Amino acid sequence: MSAALGLYRLQQVDSQTDQVRARLTTIQETLQNDSAIRAASDNFSAAESRNKSAERDFKSAEADFEKQRLKIEQAEASLYGGKVHNPKELQDLQNDVASLKRHLVTLENRELELMLAFEAAEADYRSATAELEKARADASDRHRDLTAESETLQKEIERFASERKAVMSDLPQTSLQVYDQLRERKRGLAVALISEAACAACGAMLTPAQQQTARSAAHLFNCPTCGRILYAN
Repeated sequence: MSAALGLYRLQQVDSQTDQVRARLTTIQETLQNDSAIRAASDNFSAAESRNKSAERDFKSAEADFEKQRLKIEQAEASLYGGKVHNPKELQDLQNDVASLKRHLVTLENRELELMLAFEAAEADYRSATAELEKARADASDRHRDLTAESETLQKEIERFASERKAVMSDLPQTSLQVYDQLRERKRGLAVALISEAACAACGAMLTPAQQQTARSAAHLFNCPTCGRILYAN
């Protein structure tokens, strides 16, 4: 098998693979850009953020309340521990305990408010989670055919990969390097057929001598205009 024929076969496999990958990309974009899922995902993200924020605020208020309660215990221990006998000091301690208890009520009310806010945010988060799961399930039903097509295309890519490996095994490394470089520069099309005495890729006309050279198995022949490898079947 000539190098030109081998590279042409490789080009056919790669072109088919490119087409399949392009279709897969379109399918994935369709699946990922479903408007119902996107709306449900946005709602879920917002609810999740609110829930985490509400939980942090509640935990902070809970900790503040507990710290204040411990302060009161310590102050009452000093007041009733029997170690302080000075009336002025006792009065000061009583005032401190009263002040601490008043602030405790404020902290308790704040903790209650934040607990209710956290419970509401948590309920919203659960609801948003359920809505997102339902949106995904509904989308799965809507896109069942696309999902099935995607699975079929994945199998085709695997088959093309095996074919590509087999074709490459018969080609010299130098030819493969030239092919890969052209594929990169020429938007995936490195090898073109000669059709009606012209390069099928760019349309440039070829002389009879050029056509004969392209048919030779001795070496590769590039289109004088676009630079692609030419193959004459």
